[in-house]
Formats: sequence, structure tokens, C-alpha cells
Amino acid sequence: MSGRSRAAVLLAAVLTLGAGLVPSAQAAPRAPDTAVLDGARLQQTKLRLDRGDPQLRRALRNLTARADTWLDQGPWTVVDKPKPAPGGDVHDYLSQAPYWWPTTTPTTDNPWGCPYVQRDGQRNPEVDSGTDRQDVEKVFDSSYDLSLAWYYTGERKYAEKAGQILRTWFLDPDTRMNPNLDHAQFIPCKYDGRAIGIIDFSQSYTAVVDALAVLATGAPGWTKDDRAGMTQWNTDFLGWLKNSDFGKEEGAAANNHGTFYDMQLAALAYATGDRALARRTVLDARSRRIDPQIAGDGSQPQELARTRSWHYSTFDLVAYTRLAAIGRHVGVNLWAYRGPDGQGLFKAVDFLLPAATGAAPWPYPELEFHRFAASDVVHAAADAGDRAARNAVGQLETPPGGDLWELRPAAEQLDSIAG
Repeated sequence: MSGRSRAAVLLAAVLTLGAGLVPSAQAAPRAPDTAVLDGARLQQTKLRLDRGDPQLRRALRNLTARADTWLDQGPWTVVDKPKPAPGGDVHDYLSQAPYWWPTTTPTTDNPWGCPYVQRDGQRNPEVDSGTDRQDVEKVFDSSYDLSLAWYYTGERKYAEKAGQILRTWFLDPDTRMNPNLDHAQFIPCKYDGRAIGIIDFSQSYTAVVDALAVLATGAPGWTKDDRAGMTQWNTDFLGWLKNSDFGKEEGAAANNHGTFYDMQLAALAYATGDRALARRTVLDARSRRIDPQIAGDGSQPQELARTRSWHYSTFDLVAYTRLAAIGRHVGVNLWAYRGPDGQGLFKAVDFLLPAATGAAPWPYPELEFHRFAASDVVHAAADAGDRAARNAVGQLETPPGGDLWELRPAAEQLDSIAG
């Protein structure tokens, strides 16, 4: 056998061995430059999956089951609602305040049943028809599930569906959404839009930001023009958040609205290249958010005052744990911060542990308690080094659809209701 032939045989053997170790079509995945998720961790998880990790394989089956449900749904668009937003532009996003209810039966002269009154924590079912709220949540959830399913399996059907959904909602001229929230959470006969409607996006839009970073690692069908278009949309949306009256008002909020605003601002700044703004936002959250919002015992007094105190206590920590994750990318350890009364994120998570593990009942008002709502924030604290949280992980209630933390280690609001 010639030297060239022996070299060819050796090369074939090496390639065969490598294929056996990494059988996926994506043998060497890139680490996505995600804002909340840890891209290097996703890359390592992908490699562990390729090597047959049984625990991850079980989680992947749950993830792909979720992704499969999206393949024959959508795409969705803001332009197909029955009536445009109050300004008349069908491309403007529209949602209705969830906890406001009519006081009279609608008539021809009073088609909405005005005036409206607030019932905190009680969701008016009419908000789920005639506006864009439910559709945008599907855009967020589906693009996240599908992009991660593509990254871990290499199956192009997931990437192509994610691309179709994102292009339709954000990019195609006939169907795109304008990059503002001028008419979010309007109240019929009262307000055309409200600053607190920003939470329609801030509570979940980072899922899209990270989905875009995942797709940018080489997803089939996701083009250079798509990437540029989404970067421009996010840049315009970030400008609206920083400069609009609604954005400034929401940024000044003292409860979970302010926390989620900061988290969304930091994520968009990171994704669009303004790392200085991302870092500054995380740093400022120490004295601006943690100090006034978290008590020395770890409780969150503003959230405990709600009729859904368990939901909102976990909800606010979803924002904090994501903000801490963004901080990791820009050199800020938000988990390590201790306020003047000893308050911090570890204490806030530890405050939830007795109820999260089922060791004790939740002693505050809660219209609909779901123990699993705390599972992701406990995972986040455990990963960050909290010993009590680490010990509690095995006692957590599994969320509906399975525990996906190892595949997407960024907290979600698992008992999601409207903000």
C-alpha cells in the first residue's frame, strides 16, 4: 500500500471515529452569543447530547414535543386583529389591560360597557380576543422552542418554522409590527395605551433575543438580511424604550415592572452591541431595584401585597435571575450583591424555598397557588452557588411539560398569567 493510500485509510478511520463520538448533523456547534442564556453552556449541552447523555435525551424529548406542536401553527401577525389600535395603524401592537372589567352590559350606545373598574389578579377573558396579546406570546414561545430544538437536533424543519414566524411578525412589510408599544394594555373608554403595557414584551421578549442568537449560529433559511433586519428592529425598539414617555415611566416603576424593564433594556443593549449600557443597567439594579424591593429577610413587600403574592414573588425573581445572567456576560456578579440590610437575590430565593419544596404552606394571599412556579428561579440560584437552593432542587415540583432547565437554563414564569 502506498503512503498516500495509507494516509487515506487513516483519515477515513479518524473521521469514522469522530462521527461515532459526535453523531449529529451539527458535529461542532458554535456557542451562540445569547443575552440571557449561557451560550458556552448550550454548546456543551449539545455535545453531551451528541454523546448520548440519557438525562438530557429525556429532556430533549420534552423540548421537541413542545417544538413539534408549533410546526402546524402560525405564523401570526399584528395586522389581522378585528380592529386596529386607537391610532388607526394596523401595524401597531394592541393589548388590553387584563384586570379591568366593564361595569355595565354593553349596548349600542356603550359598546364596551364602560366605565371599567380594576379587579386585581382577576383576568378579564375579553382581553384574549380582539387584540395581539395571545398571538405575541405564541411568537415568543414558539421561536424560542423551535430555535433550541433546531440547535440540539440539527433538524431544519425547526429552524425554517422559527424563521417564518419571526419574519412574519417583525420583518415582512405587509405584516410586520411597528417597534413600539404605544397601545399596550389600553383600557376601553379610558386610556389608548399605558406604560405598564411594556410588560407584555419585557416579561418574555428576551426569549426572542436569545432565539435570534441561536439561529445566527447557522440555521438553514435564516439569512444575512434576516439577521440585519432583526438587529435594526431591536435597535429601533430599544430606542423607543429609552426615549418614549411610556418607556421612561415604566423604567421608574418600583415593583416587578421596573425589574423587567431593566432586564429587557439590558438584553436589547447587549444584543445590539451596546455592552456599556447593558453593564450599567445591571450595575444600577443593585441600589435601584434590589435595595428598595427586597427586604432583609428576602421577602418582596410590594409583591406580597398582591392578591397573587406567590405568582408575583416568583415573577419578579424571573426578571432578577435573567438580569443576573446578562450581568455574567458583561462582568457583573449580581448574585454576590448584598444591600444595606443584607438583602440580595440568594435571600429572595431562599425565602420561597419552604413553599417551593412543599415543606410549608405559603402564608400570604394567593388566588391560585402553583408550587412549580418557583422551580426555575430555584434552579438559577442553585447554579449560582446557593447551597440551600441546591439542596432543594430534588424536592421541586416538575412543571407541566417537564423540567427543561438543563436545555434552557434561564428562568421562565412557569405559571404565566398576564402582567
